[in-house]
Formats: sequence, C-alpha cells, structure tokens
Amino acid sequence: MTDVQIGLLGCAALLILLASSMPVALSMAVVGAIGYAIVVTPQAAMSMATMDLYGTFSNYSLTVIPLFVLMGQIAFHGGISRRLFNTAYTWLGPLPGGLAMATVAACMGFGAICGSGPATAATMAAVALPEMRRYNYDMELGSGAVAAGGSLGMLIPPSVVFIVYAIMTEQSIGELFIAGVLPGILIGGLFCLTIYVSCKRRPHLGPPSPPFTWAQRFKSLIGVSETLILFLLVMGGMFLGFFTPTEAAAIGAAGTIVVALVQRQLSWKIFVRSLIETLRTSCMIMIIVAGALIFGHFLAVTRIPSNLAEFLAGLPLPPFMIMALIILFYLVGGCFIDALALVLLTTAIFYPVILKLGYDPIWFGVIIVVVTQMGVISPPVGVNVYVVSGIERDIPLQTVFKGALPFLATLILAAAILVAFPKICLFLPELMR
Repeated sequence: MTDVQIGLLGCAALLILLASSMPVALSMAVVGAIGYAIVVTPQAAMSMATMDLYGTFSNYSLTVIPLFVLMGQIAFHGGISRRLFNTAYTWLGPLPGGLAMATVAACMGFGAICGSGPATAATMAAVALPEMRRYNYDMELGSGAVAAGGSLGMLIPPSVVFIVYAIMTEQSIGELFIAGVLPGILIGGLFCLTIYVSCKRRPHLGPPSPPFTWAQRFKSLIGVSETLILFLLVMGGMFLGFFTPTEAAAIGAAGTIVVALVQRQLSWKIFVRSLIETLRTSCMIMIIVAGALIFGHFLAVTRIPSNLAEFLAGLPLPPFMIMALIILFYLVGGCFIDALALVLLTTAIFYPVILKLGYDPIWFGVIIVVVTQMGVISPPVGVNVYVVSGIERDIPLQTVFKGALPFLATLILAAAILVAFPKICLFLPELMR
C-alpha cells in the first residue's frame, strides 16, 4: 500500500469518526498519530504528537486566543452588547425591518470585540429577539437575521478563525485582521439591504418602530463610544505598528475590563465566570489546533497536499475555475463540519494549491471565512441556528433555518463579489506592508 493510499484511508477513517460524534480534536489526533506511525515509525509518531501538543500550548502567538476570548466575555457580561443594540435600534428602528437591521449592526459592533460567531449570535439572540416579539416581528425573519448577523463575528476582527488560519499558514495575524474589515462592512450592508427589501415587499415581516428625535439618536451614540474606542485602539495600534497582535489582545482585554468597571457592570462573580468561560473556550480551540497539526503532519508525509496541488494546477482549467471548485468544497463541507474544524482540516490540503495558482494567501483566508460563514447558518450543522433556537426555545429549528436562507443567498453573492474584486480584501493589508 502506497503512502497516498494510506493517507486516503486516514481521511476516510477521520470522516467516519466525525460522523460517529467523536470529538473533532481527538479524531484528528488519533488518525494522524496512527497514520504517521504506519507511514514512518511508531517512535517518530510519538515524538511528533508530543512535540505538536507541547508546541501548541507553549506557542506565544496562540496567547491571542484566550485574551480575545476574555475580551468578548467581559464585553458580554459588562452590558456592552445591549448598549450597542440600543444605539443601532435608535438609528435604524423606524425603517422597515429596522429592528432586524439594528441587530445586524449590533452584531458587527459586538463582533469587533468578541471574535466568535456563535457567541455573537447567542448574545444578540438574548438581547434582540424579545424586542422583536414586542414589535410583532415575524420570528422567521428575526431569528434568521440574528443567526446570520452572528456569523459576522467570525469575519470582523478580532476573529478566532483568522488567528488559527494565520498560525497554520504562518501569515500575519494583523494583516488578516485588517483584511476582514472591509468585507465585514460589505456583508453587513448587504444583510441590511436584504432585510430592507424583504420588509418593503412584505411589511408585516418587520413593522417599523416609533420614530426617534435627532437628539435621542445623537445621545445614543454614547453607547457605542466604548466599543469604537476599543476597536480603534486594538486595530489601529496593529495597523500603525504600535504593537503586535498579542499586545493588542492584552490591551483590548484590559480596556474592556476598565470599561466594565467604569460602567459598574463587573462584579467579582461575573469576572470569575468570564475567566472560567474563557478557559473552557480557549482550551477547546487549542486542543483542536493541536489535533489538526498532528493530522496535518500525517498528510504531509503522505504527500497528498503536494500531489493535489500539482494535479489541480495542471488541470486544463483557468485558475478561477479551480478556485470556484475549492469554494464549492468549503460550502458543502461547512454544512456538515464546524467552521473552525473545517478550516483546520483543509488548510494543509488547499493552502499549497492556492500558492501554486498564484493567489494571495491573505485574500484566501478572507474567502475561507466568508464561505464558512455560510456553513454556520446552513443545515444540518448550522451552529448559529442551533444557538438561536437554544436561546429562544419556542422558535423551531426549521423556522430559523428558513429565515436564514435569504442571508445564505446574500453570502454567496458577497463571496462572488470578493472573488471578482480581491482588492476589497487586500487594500488595507497592502497599506500595512
């Protein structure tokens, strides 16, 4: 049996383990270690697995993950999310579908200090859906807007997926963060346009709220000032080269704690709860990263990624057609595998391909996140849909999935725009170089 055949059997075994609900990290680590032992030697496999586990948890670059997660936890418990929603509601509420658009806008703001799509969806579901009920919103539209808007937390920096992609491909975390800003604004705007058009055609879906005076609107901006300051401090500092991503994460976490203390929203109990949630989430992410590294090293010795890169690059197809096939793979895969796990599983395979085709790896990182955004609102594994339905248990899963379908179409349109106009992703990173 050749090394490539062993690699293909390993991929099949991994899919079987994932289908049997075995934890992603353990599945990748077990298959990777056993496969490496077969292709090389058991001693080499043990040494490789040990080094990958130790290297992951001692990697200085990965300290950005717990720091940004802590930033999001403190922001959630400190009431920042509610103030963001109230500000967006004051400005957008009187429009058709204004509450749903306000939810998307608040998701964009909260995503700028959170970094997690499911966490953003959970936060906004708890804040926005009761308000939508109060104004007789159609829950199909409302829950779909929350699930889709929550996915923006994956794209708008700081993003956990960007951090992991940067570690796996040795790209700049700062450049990836900056690259996600304009696409995030574009997709947020397209989401709001989708809501507006839907509610214009069928006004009963999202009736407007009572109008607000300009004085009330400008006064509400105080609610976003803290988020804006934190975002500009973290992203502006990295963009201007004042500090590294790890230092930016530390400053952002410290700044969020200061804001929560000034607002008198941070008790000792809330702080301890935030630390526990940060520890749980960070360990989950890092053990998945370690498992992916082990599996990636197994794939590397089988030469499957390099052979696939040579095969795809040699196809009598233009590069954009090959990229379309890769994007289609991510779209389908995202329907069955968690976004972070999908990125970790496939980066080692497709990264050499896009380099061979001459695409910019920073642009590819943004495209991966946009396509995996589709996965978090697509059946059957749309994690954001499950989160929203779990927060509001009287909303059936099928209702949320149905409500997310127009936003799924919007994300496909956004991906096409970003493929056609890569400068949207690369304009800001090129200013950093």
